Amino acid sequence: MIISTINQLGLWGWWVLGLTLLAFEIVVPGFFLFWIGLAALAVGALSLLLWETPIWAWQVQALAFAALSVAAIMIGRRWTGANKLSDEPFLNDRGASLVGRTAILVEPITNGKGRIRLDDTTWQVMGPNLPAGAQVRIIASHGRDLTVEAA
Repeated sequence: MIISTINQLGLWGWWVLGLTLLAFEIVVPGFFLFWIGLAALAVGALSLLLWETPIWAWQVQALAFAALSVAAIMIGRRWTGANKLSDEPFLNDRGASLVGRTAILVEPITNGKGRIRLDDTTWQVMGPNLPAGAQVRIIASHGRDLTVEAA
């Protein structure tokens, strides 16, 4: 059934595919199907020019569609700035956002481990042996453990 529909559409199949992908872009979140839809429309435009030539077999059309899809996605990502750095680089990494801050030890660091209190949370810290009440500076974050040094 699908093959017969494709055969009936002929060169207009690429236009239908492109417009369908553009319509799905409205429903699906993100900005990805738009670029693939543009690639399908570009292959449709090429089909209008090359449909009767023997070189424009379905395999060549599929390769053109794949290449144009990749090119459109890469150009689209560059154009929309999808790879921009965030103004909040540590938004989802709370431990990394603490690097550079100072705190007071609430439990002494013995055998390399102790605890500090920052804001409303206590954190396990690793560092040199220090007594409770000593001021420390956070120098690194490893998951939920923080590495500190004497401040």
